[in-house]
Amino acid sequence: TGMREGELLGLQWSCVDFKRGTVRVEKQLQRPRRKGDEFYFSSLKNDKERTITPAPDVMKVLREHKRKQNEARLKAPLWDCGAFPDLVFTNEIGGHLIYAYLLNQYKKILTAAGLEQRRFHDARHTYATLSLLAGDDIKTISANLGHATVAFTLDQYAHYVDTMREVSAGKMQALIDSLNRYNLG
Repeated sequence: TGMREGELLGLQWSCVDFKRGTVRVEKQLQRPRRKGDEFYFSSLKNDKERTITPAPDVMKVLREHKRKQNEARLKAPLWDCGAFPDLVFTNEIGGHLIYAYLLNQYKKILTAAGLEQRRFHDARHTYATLSLLAGDDIKTISANLGHATVAFTLDQYAHYVDTMREVSAGKMQALIDSLNRYNLG
C-alpha cells in the first residue's frame, strides 16, 4: 500500500471500507520519544490525511485478517485494546504492536522468500517503483504515499521515470509505424 510503519501500526478498522475497497490514512502510532513514555497517536507526516485504494487482493487479506482477529478476540479472555481500540494490527491479546516486532516479522518474510534483508521503510520504495513500472501516474503514486508534493515524489523516483520515458518512446514509435502503414503519419 505504500503506507509508513506508524500509519500501519495506527490503522483502525473504522478506516477500512470493504464496500468501497478503500483505506483512510488519518493518523499514526508513534513510539515514545523518551524511556518510560507511552506510545501515542499523532497526526500524519505533512498533516496530509489520504484515502488509498489498495489492490483487491490486499482488501481480501485484510478481510481475512479481521475474521481471524475476531476469532482471537473471542478466545482471549483478557483481550485488551488499552488506549488504542479498533486497531487492525494487534498482538495476540489486542494490544498495539511495537516497531521491533513489525521489523522482526518483516525480516522473517524476507528470509523465507530468499531475499536480502532490508529496512521496513524500503517497502514504500518497492511500492512506488512497482506502481511506476505498472504505469500508474506520478500524481496518484504521490498521493498514495502521502508525499507533500508531486515534485518530492519525482525527486525520489526520477531514475524510474527516465526508464519509463524510454518505454514511452518505444510505444510512440510503434504507433507511428502503424500509422505509416496507412500513410497517416
